[in-house]
Amino acid sequence: MAIRIGIAGYGNLGRGVECAIKHNPDMELAAVFTRRNPESVQILTPGAKVYSIEEAQAMKDSIDVMILCGGSATDLPVQTPEFARSFHVIDSFDTHAHIPQHFQAVDEAAKESGHVGIISVGWDPGMFSLNRLYANAILPGGSDYTFWGKGVSQGHSDAIRRVEGVKDARQYTIPVESALEAVRSGRNPQLTTRQKHTRECFVVAEEGADLERIEKEIVTMPNYFADYDTTVHFITQEELDRDHKGIPHGGFVIRTGKTGWEDENSHVIEYSLKLDSNPEFTSSVLVAYARAAYRLGQEGQSGCKTVFDIAPAYLSPLSGEELRKNLL
Repeated sequence: MAIRIGIAGYGNLGRGVECAIKHNPDMELAAVFTRRNPESVQILTPGAKVYSIEEAQAMKDSIDVMILCGGSATDLPVQTPEFARSFHVIDSFDTHAHIPQHFQAVDEAAKESGHVGIISVGWDPGMFSLNRLYANAILPGGSDYTFWGKGVSQGHSDAIRRVEGVKDARQYTIPVESALEAVRSGRNPQLTTRQKHTRECFVVAEEGADLERIEKEIVTMPNYFADYDTTVHFITQEELDRDHKGIPHGGFVIRTGKTGWEDENSHVIEYSLKLDSNPEFTSSVLVAYARAAYRLGQEGQSGCKTVFDIAPAYLSPLSGEELRKNLL
């Protein structure tokens, strides 16, 4: 029997989840839930229906895992604990500084209801987090470096769009090339947040909005822009649609370290991603972890988990025997 997936929120991430389900034969899309008028939302999957998000709780017996596709700024801190009371849930909460509080809230709700919640799933946090952990364990005396971009950050773009007077926005995260090269060379530079990345924002303001206030709110926004050199460009909607319609991204996790009795040998571990579509790749990670949540639920587990807590075999549709034969 296929794992029945619900999608809460049908923006770029929700559409990506729908596409990913198509490529996982052990899953099916049970329903899409939206805050918009359901009749105005056109989905791709034949036979699947769109419902108001208020109807979700009444359908808990029809859905095995709910994938939450809202934003980290205001949606997920409320939605994930709420939905964990009725479903196994997956989210892509990516405000790193607030993950401990989010974990605690989801853990409490999921344990109370007997469900599994897996939070902060994607590529960072997510796949990059795993690679940081593996590299730390292998080279315990080393140094960690993470670079993002160049690419569009969905979370940062969403945060800009929530500033009063902003109609639309795209935010690009750009690695500082000289810093990246210094790390790859094994020089172990001490780099501040500001020295590793710059942020470039393209903003469509509402007519008559105070551009000076908007720019100040963006560049001083804690957890998003305050620690970076940030440039804000005000452009028209037509320019944004023409020049910034794609959502590429990527990045690098690098750890440098030494081995040997006298630390005589140097090593560099590097994991990189080059993504044509940030939301579609993130969605594919969410769907793999939805399989894990379902399996953990079948085993009777409950509470909040992160990617650190999930054994890799739980992500794959292959059996243990197939994994050992083909991938080990």
